[in-house]
Amino acid sequence: MPAAFPATRLRRLRRTGALRDLVRETTLAPSDLVLPLFVEDGLEGRTPIASMPGVDRHGLTSVVEEAGAAHALGVPAVLLFGIPAEKDADGSGAWDDDGAVQLATRAIKAAHPELLVLTDVCLCEYTDHGHCGRLSADGSVDNDASLELLARTAVSHARAGSDAVAPSDMMDGRVGALRAALDAEGFTETPIIAYSAKYASAFYGPFREAAGSTPSFGDRRSYQMDPGNAEEALREVALDVEEGADMVMVKPAVPYLDVLWRVKEATRMPVAAYHVGGEYVMIKAAAAAGHLDERTAVLETLTSIRRAGADIVITYYAKDAAQWLQ
Repeated sequence: MPAAFPATRLRRLRRTGALRDLVRETTLAPSDLVLPLFVEDGLEGRTPIASMPGVDRHGLTSVVEEAGAAHALGVPAVLLFGIPAEKDADGSGAWDDDGAVQLATRAIKAAHPELLVLTDVCLCEYTDHGHCGRLSADGSVDNDASLELLARTAVSHARAGSDAVAPSDMMDGRVGALRAALDAEGFTETPIIAYSAKYASAFYGPFREAAGSTPSFGDRRSYQMDPGNAEEALREVALDVEEGADMVMVKPAVPYLDVLWRVKEATRMPVAAYHVGGEYVMIKAAAAAGHLDERTAVLETLTSIRRAGADIVITYYAKDAAQWLQ
């Protein structure tokens, strides 16, 4: 824009609603959103999650209904997290072909074949210790031993009909391990959406309650990223791309918009951002207290995530936002 462009002309554009919409640089539509869903093995109906008002754990029938409601609003995809009936040290429920995610994937695809079903690949919801991989004798997470278990999980999800698998464990080498396992089993067309820049964040608290995945000891800082590091995120993303990731992800979203921007600029690949439970409940709590308008705050927040470079936004507000956008 020429330096001499009169400011009054900008104001005229902003005042003229139709023109303002035509020149908007960043758009937000239901088709940009993904709805995360928790499905619990053996649950009938749905159970509210105390830490996340408006979000439920679902049984099989309920998760199909919720997925269909999101699709009817224009949301093109759901992301499934499973809660097993029993947990063990290795998280064997993760690769059970009759596990919660696998059954839900089949049921949703049968009822809503055009809806994309993405499945989270991790062990933390399934292990009795709450960590994202198998433990060594000294109590640390055994990175290499965990890769086989994660690969088995991804193959089980693909066998159930998952449209894309999304490893969130942050084990080194897991994208390559998943790609090799999927290809070996004939799932060469199943994409991998890698949680590539996943930070060790306080904003995961509500999710951990929802999924029952709080570590029973220690924390996840040995395999999730330090919030102070951005260059490391670019290295992590580059490694995942080299190993075969089809899309990369930054998580959480709003505290890491700078990282999101840098990842998009560095890769020019499809990039996802996860607007996590803590970000969701902050808006919910502020709106409930009358401190801000929920609809305006949500749409502004999701637009900012898109503006920073996200091609898709995973958010618990997907249904609400889709309805407001219509």
